[in-house]
Amino acid sequence: MRMTHDSPPDLRTRTKQFALRIIRLYLALPNVPVAQVLGKQLLRSGTSVGAHYREGCRARSTAEFISKLEGGLQELEETAYWLELLAESEVVPPDKLRSLQQEADELIAIIVTCVKRAKGD
Repeated sequence: MRMTHDSPPDLRTRTKQFALRIIRLYLALPNVPVAQVLGKQLLRSGTSVGAHYREGCRARSTAEFISKLEGGLQELEETAYWLELLAESEVVPPDKLRSLQQEADELIAIIVTCVKRAKGD
């Protein structure tokens, strides 16, 4: 069930690029406890989005496709939360996170649309 349900074909690449940006952000975080704790949470959730999407593309049923994409959506929401905490705590200057936060928001919107289409909404 590859690339079904009208999923944008570039979403595979886009979620991978998102993960790479998260990795680079994590590597650039200050070596202080709060940054490392928040960073590890961010690293885990931000890099799993693409994995969920890829699993969804190989789903054996529509229900499995929806489940995998919804899992990726949960990870994106969590990633957005960690980015907000990093910005609002000023561990990272908020302006340095804006484009990453925007990409998270755009990916959320795209995946929500994919799930709605798959559900027939």
